[in-house]
Amino acid sequence: MELTGENYYSSEANREYMSVSQYKDFAGTIGIGCCEYEAMEKLEGRWRKEMTTPMLIGSYVDRYFEGTLEDFKSENPQIFTQKGDLRAEYRKADKIIERIERDPLFMAAMSGEKQVIMTGELFGAKWKIKMDSYSPGESIVDLKVVKSVRGKEAFEWVRDYGYTYFALVWGYDIQGAVYQEIVRQNTGKRLPFYLACATKQDEPDIELIEITQDYLDFALETVRRNMPRVLAVKNKAEEPMRCGRCECCRRSKVLSGPIPIPIFEDTF
Repeated sequence: MELTGENYYSSEANREYMSVSQYKDFAGTIGIGCCEYEAMEKLEGRWRKEMTTPMLIGSYVDRYFEGTLEDFKSENPQIFTQKGDLRAEYRKADKIIERIERDPLFMAAMSGEKQVIMTGELFGAKWKIKMDSYSPGESIVDLKVVKSVRGKEAFEWVRDYGYTYFALVWGYDIQGAVYQEIVRQNTGKRLPFYLACATKQDEPDIELIEITQDYLDFALETVRRNMPRVLAVKNKAEEPMRCGRCECCRRSKVLSGPIPIPIFEDTF
């Protein structure tokens, strides 16, 4: 299957290729749990998560730099009031864009080729990637609109790890590791991976964050260890496990009997 901008997110492409987001659906990250059952329901087209306002704000900024903001507005009429004005939260997205465009280093990081698709093979599977900003021979950059890049709000408590920076909680190290390796397979060059981050705060903060090679190497090894189970479930050789907590599991939950009062750890 030849991937294009039009079919990249299609069900057919997702069945043929592994992607970072699909991998995280199956295997999670150090801070975000997973549900194999939900991952398979999404893959089979029986479940789709609704876009939340924070997700739409991030997409608004992404699509601006991709050059497809007007298409995004047409696809998402809910971002407008009945009078046809942008809702307040999306006016904030415009403020984020304006802040980004005032910074030369941020704009230089985002000046590469936009939405470049590459494919490769990793750990028994074909993978696809789509890069926000790719500068051949120089860097891979992914644009993120986040809650905070510094201070307490940029960290989350992760069981067995303690307070952990958001980039690791959300698996952006995994994204960087896979992107770097697929680019290396296609070009022979191992490029640095950066997050170009802007925050949703009333006065947006910005930062260019390098996920260093030690993090990328560790993340790629984690993917390698998890892929046998991921592929066994995706290829229907093994039954998917249900997490019992997500919306997808709650929708199809069938009681089999009473349970005892759970202890605190059982709720996570």
